Amino acid sequence: MVFVLPASCLLLTHTKSVYALSMQVKVLFFGALRDLVGRSNDALTLPEGARLSDLLAHYEGTVPRLKDFLPAIALSINQEYAAPGAALHDQDEVALLPPVSGGNESRRMAAHVALVRDRIATETVLAEIKQPEDGAVVVFEGIVRDHTRGRRTLYLDYEAYEPMARRKLEELGAEALERFEVRQVALVHRLGRLQHSETSVLIAVASAHRSAAFEACRWLIDTLKKTVPIWKKEYFEDGAVWADGEPFPDDIPTAGGTLAGPPASK
Repeated sequence: MVFVLPASCLLLTHTKSVYALSMQVKVLFFGALRDLVGRSNDALTLPEGARLSDLLAHYEGTVPRLKDFLPAIALSINQEYAAPGAALHDQDEVALLPPVSGGNESRRMAAHVALVRDRIATETVLAEIKQPEDGAVVVFEGIVRDHTRGRRTLYLDYEAYEPMARRKLEELGAEALERFEVRQVALVHRLGRLQHSETSVLIAVASAHRSAAFEACRWLIDTLKKTVPIWKKEYFEDGAVWADGEPFPDDIPTAGGTLAGPPASK
């Protein structure tokens, strides 16, 4: 006796086998990459076992100009930097990122970290971190100037890969507490639209000694500008442009190879 499966069953069986061999990942684009691709996110179906390099190959085929950016782009999977050879899994969140911008009990305190869309209240932050045992608090405020490279700036827009940016700020704060043996660190970055003279980033370091506070503050702003996924778009009377980013540090692999390349406009 021969049994013949209904066509609907055959279709269902085929469909299940196809889905079993594929996966879907969410892809995020920021800064100039978002403008280049024409959207901020994408849902991409890839074969099971695909790697980041396969994802990049897909977008190189659909967005040929992307290849020019690859030497300076960093990649992340689920908010952690990753190399092109990293394996992908179903429902992973992948981001293409243009260049950005131990101890005693008191040092083990979490740093004061925030991403905000309202005015940064510097005095309030300082009041929160100052303690009687501090001998110094060093403060850095990045503010919006009214010109860039000889052009009059109207205003700035800041955007971020927010979950990853917050995590990286927390990691920077924790490392500064340990590396420089300072007591407390505050890292606050503003997002959205900023006008002239408004504070875009606040870094404050409280310590018993001024030398450690100065060193930590300088290291924090320099490292933040290279590793935290935050981008700036500058608006002028005759147009707008993503600000040039600094190259990623050598220990962060880029889409074009294992080492960070030259900066790309972000």
